[in-house]
Amino acid sequence: MSGQPSAGVLFNPALIDFVSAADHGLDHLAAIPDRCWLDHGIGATTRFEPLLAPTRLLEQAAQRLPVVLHGIGLSICSAEVFDVEYLELLAAWRERLGCAWVSEHLSFTRIGGAHETNAAMALASPCDEEMIELLVPRLQRARQILGVPLLLENAVYYTLWCDEEMSETVFLNRLTSESGCGLLLDLHNLYTNAHNHGFDACDWIDALDTSAVREVHVAGGDLMHGMHTDSHAGPVYEGVWPLLEHLLPRAPNLQAVTFEFHEASWPMLHESGVRAQIARMRDCIAAAHAPA
Repeated sequence: MSGQPSAGVLFNPALIDFVSAADHGLDHLAAIPDRCWLDHGIGATTRFEPLLAPTRLLEQAAQRLPVVLHGIGLSICSAEVFDVEYLELLAAWRERLGCAWVSEHLSFTRIGGAHETNAAMALASPCDEEMIELLVPRLQRARQILGVPLLLENAVYYTLWCDEEMSETVFLNRLTSESGCGLLLDLHNLYTNAHNHGFDACDWIDALDTSAVREVHVAGGDLMHGMHTDSHAGPVYEGVWPLLEHLLPRAPNLQAVTFEFHEASWPMLHESGVRAQIARMRDCIAAAHAPA
């Protein structure tokens, strides 16, 4: 990918016909590779069991448009888990599909030990020196295994860690500088955190080293008893669009803007709704790149 940022979607099963169509209108496709296998866990005789249908669809898509991988299983912030076997599988998949980068969540889901458990949701890590010391060598090793840039996605959080040593933006700036990783900036996660914890999201963007941002996610959510939830429901939440407009002129290395939604929202969106989100993303990108 080069030139202006491309506009695409994060694949989910509701998009099978849309992605397979000749006129889908996508510039790129982001895909969760974990949908293409069953993971029987570390130590299993055969750990990863391939699933043929989603594998075939992604391989066909990769012949027609750029594909990037968005992993959900690494749990890079887990104290006792650094899953090299999972990384090696991601590396094989990114080579198989010709992916320009791989992204993962800057969070933890897995707790190691004799019997590993999984929280089944991404939990934000504390922003402190101990976490930087844990992550930097892991991320450098992960980049080496993957052979392409690794992007970290900022987490959504509903509660705060006590006595954090630095702000989230200072933490992200330190982490990208010291590890060499880039950022997947999820603007809906940022909107959710700003709404729920009472800070200015544009000020947050201004404090970030936005030269590290290579991909952006935009998504929808819901208000529930005054809290905003990262539900990925329906179209992009209206409050997210101004953040995209604010970011675009400040992110010189941004290459892709990706719309993500939960497949349960397809009856609300349909193909016309997805196309409308892509068109609005393109309008934002074009406006940011228009001659002064």
